[in-house]
Amino acid sequence: MRIGRVSISEKHKSTTDEFHFWLDNDQIVDTFDIIKVPHLKNSHTYALIRDLTYITDSPGHMGNFVSYDFGDTDAEPITERLGVTYATAQVLSNNKEIYMPVRDGNSVQFANADEIKIALGLDNVKQEIPAGFISMSNNTSVPVCFDADFLIGPEGAHLNISGISGLATKTSYAMFLLQAIQQKQKDTAIIILNVKGRDLLRINESAEDTDGREDWEKCGLEFKPFDNVKFFYPFDKNPDRSYSRTHLPSNILKQQHESGKAANYVYTYKEHRDKIELLFSNVEDTNQTLDSILVKISEDSEFNVPDWKKFLDKVSEYTQASSGKDKEITINSWRRFKRLLNSSIKPYLGNSLFQNSKSTDPKHGHCFLSEEIQNIKSGDVFVVDIAALEEQLQCLVFGDIVDAVYQLKNEGRDSDEPVPSKIIIFVDELNKYAPAATKSTPILNLLLEIAERGRSMGIILFSAQQFKSAVHSRITGNSGTHVFGRTNSIEVAKKDYNFISDTFKSMMTRLNKGELIIQHPIFRTLLKIKFPKPSYFQSKE
Repeated sequence: MRIGRVSISEKHKSTTDEFHFWLDNDQIVDTFDIIKVPHLKNSHTYALIRDLTYITDSPGHMGNFVSYDFGDTDAEPITERLGVTYATAQVLSNNKEIYMPVRDGNSVQFANADEIKIALGLDNVKQEIPAGFISMSNNTSVPVCFDADFLIGPEGAHLNISGISGLATKTSYAMFLLQAIQQKQKDTAIIILNVKGRDLLRINESAEDTDGREDWEKCGLEFKPFDNVKFFYPFDKNPDRSYSRTHLPSNILKQQHESGKAANYVYTYKEHRDKIELLFSNVEDTNQTLDSILVKISEDSEFNVPDWKKFLDKVSEYTQASSGKDKEITINSWRRFKRLLNSSIKPYLGNSLFQNSKSTDPKHGHCFLSEEIQNIKSGDVFVVDIAALEEQLQCLVFGDIVDAVYQLKNEGRDSDEPVPSKIIIFVDELNKYAPAATKSTPILNLLLEIAERGRSMGIILFSAQQFKSAVHSRITGNSGTHVFGRTNSIEVAKKDYNFISDTFKSMMTRLNKGELIIQHPIFRTLLKIKFPKPSYFQSKE
Protein backbone atom coordinates (compact mmCIF):
# COMPACT_ATOMS: atom_id res chain seq x y z
CA MET A 1 0.00 0.00 0.00
CA ARG A 2 1.31 3.43 -0.98
CA ILE A 3 1.79 5.74 2.03
CA GLY A 4 3.24 8.78 0.23
CA ARG A 5 5.47 10.01 -2.57
CA VAL A 6 9.05 11.26 -2.80
CA SER A 7 9.22 15.05 -2.64
CA ILE A 8 12.21 16.96 -4.04
CA SER A 9 12.53 20.72 -3.94
CA GLU A 10 15.25 23.29 -4.31
CA LYS A 11 15.60 23.32 -0.53
CA HIS A 12 15.16 19.58 0.12
CA LYS A 13 17.27 17.67 -2.37
CA SER A 14 17.48 13.92 -2.91
CA THR A 15 20.98 12.52 -2.35
CA THR A 16 22.62 9.11 -2.19
CA ASP A 17 22.23 9.30 1.62
CA GLU A 18 18.76 10.72 2.21
CA PHE A 19 15.53 11.97 0.68
CA HIS A 20 12.16 13.35 1.76
CA PHE A 21 8.61 12.25 1.07
CA TRP A 22 5.17 13.61 1.86
CA LEU A 23 2.60 11.44 3.60
CA ASP A 24 -1.05 10.74 2.98
CA ASN A 25 -3.07 12.87 5.44
CA ASP A 26 -4.47 9.84 7.29
CA GLN A 27 -1.24 7.83 7.29
CA ILE A 28 0.52 7.12 10.61
CA VAL A 29 4.21 6.23 10.57
CA ASP A 30 6.97 6.32 13.14
CA THR A 31 10.69 6.98 13.24
CA PHE A 32 12.74 3.80 12.63
CA ASP A 33 10.07 2.43 10.25
CA ILE A 34 11.65 0.86 7.13
CA ILE A 35 10.24 1.93 3.75
CA LYS A 36 10.92 1.12 0.09
CA VAL A 37 10.88 3.24 -3.07
CA PRO A 38 10.94 1.89 -6.67
CA HIS A 39 14.07 3.04 -8.46
CA LEU A 40 16.07 2.68 -11.67
CA LYS A 41 16.29 -0.64 -13.55
CA ASN A 42 13.41 -2.19 -11.58
CA SER A 43 15.33 -1.91 -8.34
CA HIS A 44 14.14 -0.81 -4.90
CA THR A 45 15.84 1.59 -2.52
CA TYR A 46 15.24 0.90 1.17
CA ALA A 47 15.35 3.65 3.76
CA LEU A 48 14.72 4.30 7.46
CA ILE A 49 12.43 7.12 8.59
CA ARG A 50 14.65 9.39 10.63
CA ASP A 51 12.44 12.41 11.27
CA LEU A 52 8.89 13.69 10.77
CA THR A 53 7.84 17.32 10.15
CA TYR A 54 4.47 19.02 9.68
CA ILE A 55 4.32 22.31 7.72
CA THR A 56 1.56 24.65 6.46
CA ASP A 57 1.36 27.38 3.87
CA SER A 58 1.35 30.07 6.59
CA PRO A 59 4.19 32.58 6.14
CA GLY A 60 4.60 32.92 9.92
CA HIS A 61 3.06 32.70 13.37
CA MET A 62 1.55 36.20 13.07
CA GLY A 63 -0.56 35.08 10.13
CA ASN A 64 -1.87 32.15 12.17
CA PHE A 65 -2.67 34.48 15.07
CA VAL A 66 -4.59 36.88 12.83
CA SER A 67 -6.44 34.01 11.18
CA TYR A 68 -8.14 33.21 14.52
CA ASP A 69 -9.81 36.64 14.77
CA PHE A 70 -6.65 38.23 16.14
CA GLY A 71 -5.96 35.62 18.79
CA ASP A 72 -9.43 34.50 19.89
CA THR A 73 -8.81 30.96 21.14
CA ASP A 74 -12.51 30.09 20.73
CA ALA A 75 -12.84 31.39 17.16
CA GLU A 76 -12.91 29.32 14.00
CA PRO A 77 -10.08 30.11 11.51
CA ILE A 78 -10.92 32.65 8.85
CA THR A 79 -8.63 30.85 6.41
CA GLU A 80 -8.05 27.09 6.43
CA ARG A 81 -4.34 26.41 6.06
CA LEU A 82 -2.98 23.81 3.71
CA GLY A 83 -0.73 21.43 5.64
CA VAL A 84 1.36 18.36 4.98
CA THR A 85 3.49 15.94 6.96
CA TYR A 86 6.78 15.05 5.35
CA ALA A 87 9.42 12.57 6.45
CA THR A 88 13.18 12.57 6.21
CA ALA A 89 14.46 9.12 5.23
CA GLN A 90 17.99 7.75 5.56
CA VAL A 91 19.01 5.50 2.65
CA LEU A 92 20.02 2.02 3.81
CA SER A 93 20.53 -0.02 0.66
CA ASN A 94 19.38 -0.84 -2.85
CA ASN A 95 18.64 -4.41 -3.86
CA LYS A 96 20.63 -3.97 -7.11
CA GLU A 97 23.37 -1.80 -5.62
CA ILE A 98 22.13 1.29 -7.48
CA TYR A 99 22.83 4.29 -5.29
CA MET A 100 21.61 7.08 -7.54
CA PRO A 101 19.33 9.60 -5.78
CA VAL A 102 15.67 8.55 -5.85
CA ARG A 103 13.36 10.49 -8.21
CA ASP A 104 10.62 12.97 -7.39
CA GLY A 105 7.10 11.53 -7.23
CA ASN A 106 8.16 7.90 -6.78
CA SER A 107 5.75 6.02 -4.56
CA VAL A 108 6.69 5.14 -0.99
CA GLN A 109 5.57 1.91 0.71
CA PHE A 110 6.30 0.03 3.91
CA ALA A 111 8.91 -2.72 3.45
CA ASN A 112 7.71 -6.23 4.28
CA ALA A 113 9.54 -8.56 6.70
CA ASP A 114 11.85 -10.09 4.08
CA GLU A 115 12.65 -6.70 2.59
CA ILE A 116 13.50 -5.29 6.02
CA LYS A 117 16.10 -8.02 6.45
CA ILE A 118 17.62 -7.13 3.07
CA ALA A 119 17.54 -3.42 3.90
CA LEU A 120 19.40 -3.87 7.18
CA GLY A 121 21.85 -6.51 5.95
CA LEU A 122 20.32 -9.18 8.19
CA ASP A 123 20.07 -11.60 5.27
CA ASN A 124 23.89 -11.94 5.32
CA VAL A 125 24.22 -12.97 8.98
CA LYS A 126 26.16 -16.25 9.13
CA GLN A 127 25.91 -17.22 12.80
CA GLU A 128 22.75 -15.76 14.28
CA ILE A 129 22.51 -14.56 17.87
CA PRO A 130 18.96 -13.24 18.48
CA ALA A 131 19.05 -9.58 19.54
CA GLY A 132 15.31 -8.83 19.84
CA PHE A 133 12.80 -7.65 17.28
CA ILE A 134 11.74 -4.56 15.37
CA SER A 135 8.10 -3.47 15.68
CA MET A 136 6.91 -1.09 12.95
CA SER A 137 3.88 1.21 13.04
CA ASN A 138 2.01 -1.03 10.53
CA ASN A 139 2.31 -3.95 13.03
CA THR A 140 5.08 -5.70 11.08
CA SER A 141 7.43 -7.41 13.53
CA VAL A 142 10.83 -8.71 12.42
CA PRO A 143 13.37 -10.64 14.55
CA VAL A 144 16.81 -9.03 14.58
CA CYS A 145 20.02 -11.05 15.00
CA PHE A 146 23.60 -10.14 15.77
CA ASP A 147 26.34 -11.92 13.85
CA ALA A 148 28.23 -14.09 16.36
CA ASP A 149 31.50 -13.44 14.52
CA PHE A 150 31.18 -9.72 15.32
CA LEU A 151 29.63 -10.07 18.79
CA ILE A 152 31.91 -12.66 20.39
CA GLY A 153 34.72 -12.91 17.85
CA PRO A 154 36.80 -13.44 15.90
CA GLU A 155 35.86 -10.55 13.56
CA GLY A 156 34.72 -8.20 16.32
CA ALA A 157 33.94 -8.50 20.00
CA HIS A 158 32.70 -6.98 23.26
CA LEU A 159 29.34 -5.41 24.11
CA ASN A 160 28.64 -2.26 26.10
CA ILE A 161 25.22 -1.20 27.41
CA SER A 162 24.41 2.22 28.85
CA GLY A 163 21.29 3.90 30.20
CA ILE A 164 19.47 5.19 33.26
CA SER A 165 19.15 2.73 36.13
CA GLY A 166 15.83 0.87 36.11
CA LEU A 167 14.40 2.43 32.95
CA ALA A 168 17.10 1.16 30.59
CA THR A 169 16.70 -2.57 31.51
CA LYS A 170 20.45 -3.03 30.97
CA THR A 171 20.85 -6.21 33.03
CA SER A 172 17.70 -7.81 31.60
CA TYR A 173 18.96 -7.28 28.05
CA ALA A 174 22.43 -8.59 28.83
CA MET A 175 20.89 -11.71 30.36
CA PHE A 176 18.66 -12.19 27.31
CA LEU A 177 21.73 -12.09 25.06
CA LEU A 178 23.68 -14.47 27.31
CA GLN A 179 20.76 -16.91 27.29
CA ALA A 180 20.64 -16.66 23.48
CA ILE A 181 24.38 -17.34 23.31
CA GLN A 182 24.08 -20.36 25.60
CA GLN A 183 21.36 -21.79 23.36
CA LYS A 184 23.08 -21.00 20.04
CA GLN A 185 26.83 -21.32 20.79
CA LYS A 186 28.00 -24.65 22.17
CA ASP A 187 31.68 -23.86 22.81
CA THR A 188 31.19 -20.87 25.09
CA ALA A 189 31.30 -20.41 28.88
CA ILE A 190 29.82 -17.48 30.79
CA ILE A 191 30.85 -15.73 34.02
CA ILE A 192 28.34 -13.27 35.52
CA LEU A 193 28.97 -10.90 38.40
CA ASN A 194 25.92 -10.14 40.54
CA VAL A 195 26.55 -6.61 41.80
CA LYS A 196 23.21 -5.69 43.38
CA GLY A 197 20.62 -7.43 45.51
CA ARG A 198 19.53 -10.90 44.47
CA ASP A 199 18.83 -10.03 40.82
CA LEU A 200 20.80 -12.87 39.24
CA LEU A 201 20.93 -15.51 41.97
CA ARG A 202 18.09 -17.71 40.72
CA ILE A 203 18.67 -17.75 36.97
CA ASN A 204 18.54 -21.55 36.97
CA GLU A 205 14.86 -21.46 38.02
CA SER A 206 11.90 -20.96 35.68
CA ALA A 207 10.13 -17.62 35.47
CA GLU A 208 6.80 -17.29 37.28
CA ASP A 209 5.53 -14.90 34.60
CA THR A 210 5.23 -16.74 31.29
CA ASP A 211 3.78 -13.82 29.29
CA GLY A 212 7.03 -13.46 27.36
CA ARG A 213 7.07 -17.01 25.96
CA GLU A 214 5.71 -15.97 22.55
CA ASP A 215 8.40 -13.29 22.15
CA TRP A 216 11.14 -15.82 22.91
CA GLU A 217 9.74 -18.17 20.28
CA LYS A 218 9.51 -15.24 17.84
CA CYS A 219 13.27 -14.81 18.32
CA GLY A 220 13.87 -18.51 17.65
CA LEU A 221 14.71 -19.33 21.29
CA GLU A 222 13.34 -21.63 23.97
CA PHE A 223 11.63 -20.00 26.92
CA LYS A 224 13.65 -21.58 29.71
CA PRO A 225 16.10 -20.70 32.52
CA PHE A 226 19.88 -21.00 32.21
CA ASP A 227 21.48 -24.46 32.20
CA ASN A 228 24.61 -25.67 34.02
CA VAL A 229 24.63 -22.82 36.56
CA LYS A 230 26.86 -22.68 39.64
CA PHE A 231 26.74 -19.88 42.21
CA PHE A 232 29.68 -18.54 44.21
CA TYR A 233 29.17 -16.53 47.41
CA PRO A 234 31.61 -14.82 49.78
CA PHE A 235 32.24 -17.03 52.79
CA ASP A 236 30.64 -15.95 56.08
CA LYS A 237 30.76 -17.44 59.57
CA ASN A 238 26.97 -17.82 59.93
CA PRO A 239 25.96 -21.52 59.66
CA ASP A 240 22.25 -20.58 59.44
CA ARG A 241 23.02 -18.93 56.11
CA SER A 242 24.97 -21.92 54.71
CA TYR A 243 28.15 -19.94 55.48
CA SER A 244 27.31 -17.58 52.58
CA ARG A 245 27.30 -13.80 52.72
CA THR A 246 24.48 -12.89 50.34
CA HIS A 247 21.00 -11.37 50.10
CA LEU A 248 19.46 -14.66 48.92
CA PRO A 249 16.86 -16.24 51.28
CA SER A 250 18.25 -18.98 53.54
CA ASN A 251 15.98 -21.73 52.20
CA ILE A 252 17.07 -21.12 48.60
CA LEU A 253 20.72 -20.98 49.69
CA LYS A 254 20.37 -24.31 51.42
CA GLN A 255 18.85 -25.91 48.32
CA GLN A 256 21.66 -24.61 46.12
CA HIS A 257 24.39 -25.88 48.45
CA GLU A 258 22.76 -29.27 49.00
CA SER A 259 22.38 -29.80 45.24
CA GLY A 260 26.06 -28.92 44.63
CA LYS A 261 25.16 -25.75 42.74
CA ALA A 262 26.82 -23.33 45.18
CA ALA A 263 30.15 -22.78 46.91
CA ASN A 264 31.69 -20.13 49.17
CA TYR A 265 34.87 -18.45 47.97
CA VAL A 266 37.70 -17.40 50.28
CA TYR A 267 41.14 -15.80 50.02
CA THR A 268 44.25 -17.08 51.81
CA TYR A 269 47.55 -15.25 52.06
CA LYS A 270 49.54 -18.20 50.78
CA GLU A 271 47.49 -18.53 47.58
CA HIS A 272 46.56 -14.89 46.98
CA ARG A 273 49.51 -12.80 48.08
CA ASP A 274 49.93 -11.57 44.50
CA LYS A 275 46.29 -10.37 44.44
CA ILE A 276 46.65 -7.86 47.30
CA GLU A 277 47.24 -5.03 44.81
CA LEU A 278 43.66 -5.46 43.52
CA LEU A 279 42.35 -4.17 46.86
CA PHE A 280 43.74 -0.75 46.03
CA SER A 281 42.39 -0.38 42.49
CA ASN A 282 40.14 2.52 43.50
CA VAL A 283 42.66 4.20 45.85
CA GLU A 284 44.51 7.35 44.77
CA ASP A 285 48.28 6.78 44.66
CA THR A 286 49.64 10.04 43.31
CA ASN A 287 53.21 9.43 44.45
CA GLN A 288 53.12 5.69 43.65
CA THR A 289 54.11 4.82 47.21
CA LEU A 290 51.48 2.06 47.34
CA ASP A 291 53.02 0.62 44.18
CA SER A 292 56.43 0.56 45.82
CA ILE A 293 55.07 -1.18 48.92
CA LEU A 294 53.21 -3.79 46.86
CA VAL A 295 56.35 -4.55 44.84
CA LYS A 296 58.30 -5.04 48.07
CA ILE A 297 55.63 -7.38 49.47
CA SER A 298 55.62 -9.51 46.34
CA GLU A 299 59.41 -9.74 46.04
CA ASP A 300 60.85 -9.51 49.57
CA SER A 301 61.32 -12.91 51.27
CA GLU A 302 60.58 -11.24 54.60
CA PHE A 303 56.91 -11.33 53.59
CA ASN A 304 56.95 -15.09 52.98
CA VAL A 305 54.67 -15.61 55.98
CA PRO A 306 52.03 -18.33 56.35
CA ASP A 307 48.81 -16.35 56.89
CA TRP A 308 47.03 -13.00 56.91
CA LYS A 309 47.62 -12.35 60.62
CA LYS A 310 51.37 -12.79 60.29
CA PHE A 311 51.26 -10.55 57.21
CA LEU A 312 49.46 -7.77 59.09
CA ASP A 313 51.94 -8.14 61.96
CA LYS A 314 54.83 -7.82 59.51
CA VAL A 315 53.33 -4.66 57.98
CA SER A 316 52.94 -3.24 61.51
CA GLU A 317 56.67 -3.64 62.07
CA TYR A 318 57.33 -1.23 59.20
CA THR A 319 55.11 1.41 60.78
CA GLN A 320 57.25 1.70 63.92
CA ALA A 321 59.42 4.81 64.05
CA SER A 322 62.29 2.87 65.62
CA SER A 323 62.23 -0.04 63.19
CA GLY A 324 64.53 1.41 60.51
CA LYS A 325 63.37 -1.45 58.26
CA ASP A 326 62.86 0.52 55.06
CA LYS A 327 65.17 3.28 53.94
CA GLU A 328 63.31 3.97 50.64
CA ILE A 329 59.63 4.07 51.67
CA THR A 330 58.63 6.48 54.43
CA ILE A 331 57.00 5.34 57.65
CA ASN A 332 53.98 7.54 56.89
CA SER A 333 53.47 5.62 53.65
CA TRP A 334 53.59 2.31 55.53
CA ARG A 335 51.14 3.68 58.09
CA ARG A 336 48.71 4.69 55.34
CA PHE A 337 49.07 1.24 53.82
CA LYS A 338 48.30 -0.34 57.19
CA ARG A 339 45.16 1.79 57.60
CA LEU A 340 43.94 0.68 54.19
CA LEU A 341 44.58 -2.97 55.07
CA ASN A 342 42.80 -2.59 58.39
CA SER A 343 39.69 -1.31 56.63
CA SER A 344 39.66 -3.98 53.91
CA ILE A 345 41.17 -7.18 55.36
CA LYS A 346 41.10 -7.01 59.17
CA PRO A 347 37.28 -6.85 59.61
CA TYR A 348 36.92 -10.07 57.59
CA LEU A 349 39.90 -11.97 58.96
CA GLY A 350 39.19 -15.51 60.13
CA ASN A 351 35.39 -15.36 60.17
CA SER A 352 34.69 -14.24 56.60
CA LEU A 353 36.34 -13.75 53.21
CA PHE A 354 39.97 -13.86 54.39
CA GLN A 355 40.99 -17.25 55.80
CA ASN A 356 44.30 -18.66 56.96
CA SER A 357 43.64 -21.80 54.92
CA LYS A 358 40.91 -23.40 52.84
CA SER A 359 38.68 -25.50 55.06
CA THR A 360 38.29 -29.20 54.26
CA ASP A 361 34.93 -29.30 56.08
CA PRO A 362 32.27 -29.82 53.35
CA LYS A 363 29.69 -27.75 55.21
CA HIS A 364 31.88 -24.66 54.80
CA GLY A 365 31.89 -25.13 51.02
CA HIS A 366 35.24 -23.36 50.63
CA CYS A 367 36.69 -22.76 47.18
CA PHE A 368 39.17 -20.51 45.37
CA LEU A 369 37.58 -18.70 42.43
CA SER A 370 40.77 -18.95 40.40
CA GLU A 371 40.74 -22.76 40.76
CA GLU A 372 37.07 -22.99 39.84
CA ILE A 373 37.64 -20.91 36.71
CA GLN A 374 40.53 -23.18 35.78
CA ASN A 375 37.94 -25.98 35.55
CA ILE A 376 35.18 -24.10 33.70
CA LYS A 377 33.71 -26.01 30.75
CA SER A 378 31.81 -25.08 27.61
CA GLY A 379 28.16 -24.45 28.44
CA ASP A 380 28.89 -23.57 32.08
CA VAL A 381 27.48 -20.43 33.68
CA PHE A 382 29.24 -19.16 36.81
CA VAL A 383 27.44 -16.51 38.85
CA VAL A 384 29.74 -14.76 41.33
CA ASP A 385 27.89 -12.76 43.97
CA ILE A 386 29.69 -9.60 45.13
CA ALA A 387 26.62 -7.54 46.04
CA ALA A 388 27.18 -7.78 49.81
CA LEU A 389 30.86 -6.81 49.64
CA GLU A 390 32.37 -3.36 50.11
CA GLU A 391 33.75 -1.67 47.01
CA GLN A 392 37.42 -2.50 47.60
CA LEU A 393 36.54 -6.17 48.07
CA GLN A 394 34.45 -6.12 44.90
CA CYS A 395 37.57 -4.86 43.10
CA LEU A 396 39.56 -7.77 44.52
CA VAL A 397 37.05 -10.40 43.40
CA PHE A 398 36.45 -8.93 39.95
CA GLY A 399 40.16 -8.51 39.34
CA ASP A 400 40.78 -12.09 40.48
CA ILE A 401 38.16 -13.39 38.01
CA VAL A 402 39.53 -11.41 35.07
CA ASP A 403 43.10 -12.45 35.87
CA ALA A 404 42.09 -16.14 36.22
CA VAL A 405 40.30 -16.11 32.85
CA TYR A 406 43.27 -14.40 31.24
CA GLN A 407 45.67 -17.00 32.67
CA LEU A 408 43.42 -19.87 31.56
CA LYS A 409 43.17 -18.64 27.98
CA ASN A 410 46.83 -17.70 27.83
CA GLU A 411 48.40 -20.74 29.45
CA GLY A 412 45.74 -23.47 29.20
CA ARG A 413 45.31 -26.04 31.96
CA ASP A 414 46.97 -29.21 33.10
CA SER A 415 44.11 -31.59 32.32
CA ASP A 416 43.10 -32.84 28.87
CA GLU A 417 39.72 -31.06 29.15
CA PRO A 418 39.60 -28.49 26.32
CA VAL A 419 39.33 -24.84 27.30
CA PRO A 420 36.11 -23.17 26.00
CA SER A 421 36.89 -21.29 22.80
CA LYS A 422 35.02 -18.24 24.19
CA ILE A 423 34.64 -17.09 27.78
CA ILE A 424 32.25 -14.18 28.30
CA ILE A 425 32.51 -12.02 31.42
CA PHE A 426 29.48 -9.86 32.23
CA VAL A 427 29.78 -7.04 34.76
CA ASP A 428 27.47 -4.16 35.60
CA GLU A 429 28.71 -0.81 36.95
CA LEU A 430 31.84 -0.98 34.80
CA ASN A 431 32.66 2.63 35.72
CA LYS A 432 33.77 1.36 39.16
CA TYR A 433 36.57 -0.68 37.65
CA ALA A 434 37.47 1.36 34.57
CA PRO A 435 36.53 5.00 35.21
CA ALA A 436 37.17 7.54 32.47
CA ALA A 437 39.38 9.81 34.57
CA THR A 438 41.89 7.47 36.15
CA LYS A 439 45.52 6.54 36.07
CA SER A 440 46.78 3.01 35.63
CA THR A 441 45.42 0.45 38.12
CA PRO A 442 45.79 -3.36 38.17
CA ILE A 443 42.14 -3.94 37.21
CA LEU A 444 42.15 -1.27 34.52
CA ASN A 445 45.28 -2.78 32.97
CA LEU A 446 43.61 -6.20 32.84
CA LEU A 447 40.44 -4.75 31.32
CA LEU A 448 42.38 -2.80 28.70
CA GLU A 449 44.27 -5.96 27.78
CA ILE A 450 40.98 -7.80 27.28
CA ALA A 451 39.34 -4.91 25.42
CA GLU A 452 42.25 -4.59 23.00
CA ARG A 453 43.43 -8.19 22.63
CA GLY A 454 40.69 -10.35 24.14
CA ARG A 455 38.95 -10.85 20.79
CA SER A 456 41.84 -12.92 19.45
CA MET A 457 42.17 -14.83 22.74
CA GLY A 458 38.47 -15.65 23.09
CA ILE A 459 37.89 -13.46 26.17
CA ILE A 460 34.78 -11.36 25.64
CA LEU A 461 33.64 -8.49 27.86
CA PHE A 462 29.93 -7.71 28.20
CA SER A 463 29.59 -4.60 30.34
CA ALA A 464 27.00 -2.09 31.48
CA GLN A 465 26.87 1.25 33.24
CA GLN A 466 24.53 4.21 33.57
CA PHE A 467 26.75 6.65 31.68
CA LYS A 468 29.03 5.65 28.81
CA SER A 469 31.02 8.87 29.30
CA ALA A 470 32.04 7.66 32.79
CA VAL A 471 33.96 4.64 31.38
CA HIS A 472 37.52 4.59 30.01
CA SER A 473 37.39 5.43 26.29
CA ARG A 474 39.73 2.60 25.26
CA ILE A 475 37.24 0.07 26.61
CA THR A 476 34.10 1.55 25.08
CA GLY A 477 36.05 2.34 21.89
CA ASN A 478 37.02 -1.32 21.49
CA SER A 479 33.46 -2.59 21.98
CA GLY A 480 32.10 -3.74 18.64
CA THR A 481 28.45 -3.63 19.72
CA HIS A 482 26.76 -0.81 21.62
CA VAL A 483 23.33 -0.77 23.24
CA PHE A 484 21.58 2.37 24.47
CA GLY A 485 18.63 2.42 26.83
CA ARG A 486 16.80 5.47 28.14
CA THR A 487 19.45 8.18 28.61
CA ASN A 488 19.24 11.74 29.90
CA SER A 489 19.83 14.80 27.73
CA ILE A 490 22.97 15.88 29.62
CA GLU A 491 24.64 12.55 28.88
CA VAL A 492 23.81 12.45 25.16
CA ALA A 493 25.30 15.93 24.74
CA LYS A 494 28.77 14.58 25.57
CA LYS A 495 31.42 13.73 22.98
CA ASP A 496 30.90 9.97 23.40
CA TYR A 497 27.66 10.42 21.43
CA ASN A 498 29.00 12.62 18.64
CA PHE A 499 28.59 9.85 16.06
CA ILE A 500 24.83 9.72 16.70
CA SER A 501 22.51 12.13 14.88
CA ASP A 502 20.56 14.70 16.89
CA THR A 503 17.29 12.97 16.01
CA PHE A 504 18.43 9.64 17.45
CA LYS A 505 19.89 11.37 20.52
CA SER A 506 16.51 12.92 21.17
CA MET A 507 14.87 9.50 20.84
CA MET A 508 17.23 8.08 23.46
CA THR A 509 15.85 10.49 26.04
CA ARG A 510 12.30 9.19 25.63
CA LEU A 511 12.68 5.44 25.06
CA ASN A 512 10.15 3.36 26.95
CA LYS A 513 11.17 0.63 29.36
CA GLY A 514 12.09 -2.42 27.31
CA GLU A 515 13.04 -0.38 24.23
CA LEU A 516 16.68 -0.09 23.19
CA ILE A 517 18.72 1.41 20.39
CA ILE A 518 21.46 -0.91 19.15
CA GLN A 519 24.55 -0.50 16.99
CA HIS A 520 26.32 -3.52 15.49
CA PRO A 521 29.01 -3.74 12.76
CA ILE A 522 26.82 -5.53 10.23
CA PHE A 523 23.80 -3.23 10.66
CA ARG A 524 23.54 -0.38 8.19
CA THR A 525 22.06 1.97 10.79
CA LEU A 526 21.12 2.25 14.44
CA LEU A 527 18.01 0.18 15.21
CA LYS A 528 15.28 0.54 17.81
CA ILE A 529 14.32 -2.86 19.16
CA LYS A 530 12.28 -4.56 21.84
CA PHE A 531 13.27 -7.80 23.56
CA PRO A 532 11.48 -10.55 25.53
CA LYS A 533 10.89 -10.56 29.27
CA PRO A 534 13.34 -12.67 31.35
CA SER A 535 12.83 -16.43 31.19
CA TYR A 536 14.29 -17.05 34.65
CA PHE A 537 12.97 -16.44 38.16
CA GLN A 538 13.00 -12.83 39.30
CA SER A 539 12.49 -11.66 42.85
CA LYS A 540 9.61 -9.23 43.42
CA GLU A 541 11.66 -7.21 45.90
